[in-house]
Amino acid sequence: MIVGADTGKLPSYDRPPVMEVACSVMFPSLEGLLSPHIGLLWQRFQPEYPFCDDVFPIAPRVEIFDDRNVEPPLELTNILPLPRVWFISEDETRIIQIQRDRFIHNWRKVSVESEYLRYDSLISNFQAHLASFDDFLAEAELGKIQPLQYELTYVNQIPQGQAWLTLEDIGKVFPDLSWKANSPRFLAHPQSISWSTVFDLPDELGRLHTSVKPIILNEKSTLLFELTVRGIGNYTSRERLQNWFDIAHEWIVCAFADLTDQETQTKIWQRRG
Repeated sequence: MIVGADTGKLPSYDRPPVMEVACSVMFPSLEGLLSPHIGLLWQRFQPEYPFCDDVFPIAPRVEIFDDRNVEPPLELTNILPLPRVWFISEDETRIIQIQRDRFIHNWRKVSVESEYLRYDSLISNFQAHLASFDDFLAEAELGKIQPLQYELTYVNQIPQGQAWLTLEDIGKVFPDLSWKANSPRFLAHPQSISWSTVFDLPDELGRLHTSVKPIILNEKSTLLFELTVRGIGNYTSRERLQNWFDIAHEWIVCAFADLTDQETQTKIWQRRG
């Protein structure tokens, strides 16, 4: 059996470039969940989450271990679609997201003063809020969550000036992407770079997806570095949910350390351990 690493022994950073972290569980669609239920559910999370918003639902994407990623086909139904609903905290850094087949809890950095929510706190909040959602479903006789897939995502933003000035400098942040800018070549100055990789976790527990691409954020060039672990393996019971997330977290933290430059980790993000 695979056991997640001790989070205290994983690399840690005083000034990490993390801008968002999200924990998600996907389950069979709760077709009885209607808009009035969402209003009653929101009351449970107030006043900690006093704001609310509607956004488009997330389409399911399932990891299949026969060299295919598939999206389940859309099923015809007489049930009206329900939006994905956000319950937003007072400081707007924490969001509970609910749709008929998914529950998400995420933290996001909305200002320089936003305190980074460490993994231990995030997963604890996720478990607590998921349990509240489960209790509500039972009381409303809407069914029970049966996990089909978990997902953990870290979104990092590395602005221009943090170890890189032009895309030719990308190797100073991501050594595996070194650009041979000093050698004579026909293609000298890329206007954009897009890079993605996929790694299998042991025992078909899931896959790690990583991607790097440049974006313009607040009129400033920024490298967007995303790491997502998606899967479930045989961790299908609620009792084993956190063990899966601990393993996914270990893979993301170690992958971040593997794929980024060590000097940048130390000097800019102030790595410890």
